[in-house]
Amino acid sequence: MRLVILVGVILLAGFGGVGCIRSKETASNPSETTTDKFSSVPSQNALSSANSIFRDVTDSAGIHYRWEIVGKRPLNILQTIGNGCAFLDYDGDGNLDILLVGFKLALYKGNGKGAFTEVTSRTGLDKLKGNFHSCAVGDIDNDGHDDVYLSAYRGGVMLHNEGGESFRDISSSTGIPSQPFGTTCAFGDINGDGYLDLFIGNYIKFGPDTRPQLCDNNGVKGACGPRFYEPEKGTLFLGGKGMRFQDVTKAWNIHLSEGKALGSAFADYNNSGKLSLAIANDEVPGDLLSNKNGKFENVGKSSGVAYDDSGKVHGGMGLDWGDYDNDGKLDLALAAFATEAKCIYRNDGDDVFSDKSAMLGLGPSNPYVTFGIKWLDYDNDGYLDLILCNGHVQDNISESDKTMTYRQPTQLYHNAGGGHFEDMSVAGLDEKSRRPIVGRGLAIGDYDNDGKIDVLIVDSEGRPLLLHNEMPAVSNWVGFKLTPPSGVARNAYGAMISLEAGGKKYLRHCHADGSFMASSDSRIHFGLGDAKKIDKVTIVWLNGKKESYSDIPLNRYVNLPPVKSSKNSSSP
Repeated sequence: MRLVILVGVILLAGFGGVGCIRSKETASNPSETTTDKFSSVPSQNALSSANSIFRDVTDSAGIHYRWEIVGKRPLNILQTIGNGCAFLDYDGDGNLDILLVGFKLALYKGNGKGAFTEVTSRTGLDKLKGNFHSCAVGDIDNDGHDDVYLSAYRGGVMLHNEGGESFRDISSSTGIPSQPFGTTCAFGDINGDGYLDLFIGNYIKFGPDTRPQLCDNNGVKGACGPRFYEPEKGTLFLGGKGMRFQDVTKAWNIHLSEGKALGSAFADYNNSGKLSLAIANDEVPGDLLSNKNGKFENVGKSSGVAYDDSGKVHGGMGLDWGDYDNDGKLDLALAAFATEAKCIYRNDGDDVFSDKSAMLGLGPSNPYVTFGIKWLDYDNDGYLDLILCNGHVQDNISESDKTMTYRQPTQLYHNAGGGHFEDMSVAGLDEKSRRPIVGRGLAIGDYDNDGKIDVLIVDSEGRPLLLHNEMPAVSNWVGFKLTPPSGVARNAYGAMISLEAGGKKYLRHCHADGSFMASSDSRIHFGLGDAKKIDKVTIVWLNGKKESYSDIPLNRYVNLPPVKSSKNSSSP
């Protein structure tokens, strides 16, 4: 029955808006409006004629940008590393905006109804030049406006958000030095002082004089793999007042990590009340840095996430935390090289994980080089699905290996009840969405506030893909925008949210990191299936404080804690 519903129907796509201040709501009767203590806005539905779940709407949304790889060909390992992207709300209007990262930056302001306007020059981002790779989004001074860090090759920039109007380069005053080969980056409050800290991953020791620049691949010169180069190690900086950062790379044992990092994500995976860090490394063991006693302890090898199920290292690219089987524990998805398993590490508890990729249908038969990977509940059935973007690292790979292509299609997998993943790439993606690309960065977010998660993908030799979710509105949902208590960093990254509805329990966490070189919508989204009522929502903040709520409306974004109104100022 599911496939009948998904394909060949008239789909509904909603448009709405959400903010952190009290706003009017559209009730079930469009002629009526109400205001409640949660200060939220429900979705509004509009007809769409698409026949797939995801439709590429980049052109009609007003996004005009193209990535180009500069330099001679064949490409070397630096040229082909790729770029990132972000969904963020830079001006705090409750609507997601889009940041595209490359040699030139581009920022597009969203109107919450599907249209975007370029504001790159208006916000000062047109003045920045560099070989930028990745982005991390977070409020480093707790002023209510999200700032941005851009990783770069032989560089790196911290951008302070000037009241939602523009960005100011404060790199020279932060204490964060230029990085040798900056790739992944992520914000998280690792010491619980209420200020965001910053991890910056580095890749390899590589420059114009490094040898080799190219390698022989079956008689064809092309990019070398990472094994030909020495690793660069990541760095870690503690944030604090005055937007100054302190280098704690050695004090927190980051220098003992493997290096060659391409993906990173913070999470309290073991319910310790502290953020730990997972790092995806390229052809060396992966790292899982458990936050213990004021420093990180690398439990990657002992926990089982350093290798695949056969005990081999993998070309780790992007990764993401999420509870795919709804057992109340965060699991880890990891993207990898062609013919390598795209690992799904199930959290078995007590710092032990088991690779379930083969059992779940994501084993080593996957022929693509996967970079971006993200959990999302695209059909709101309560189970986290997966989307992967792919692209080879050798632009001339088809000359040396006739079974491979440089450009590769995006893949979509549906989570069938936590026990198996169904390949929905053809039925779920329209023709433009699944066209072969050089896929790298991938972010998710509900840019039109209709309760259905959309996707943004980087094509490193082309235009971005903005994939609008046009799944029929057959399941209920709820989304949360968190405002943490005093002493917790403003973004509330790391907060754990559990929800009970329809006799089922769900766990999600507040974060924007994960995937590959990208930052996603930090609002917490729950698909609820056919549940007609939310029984209870519990938030556990990083400072250990726990808060519970009930009487939460369905099918809208809700502020937690709720905004008190004059009509009813009591807590739910």
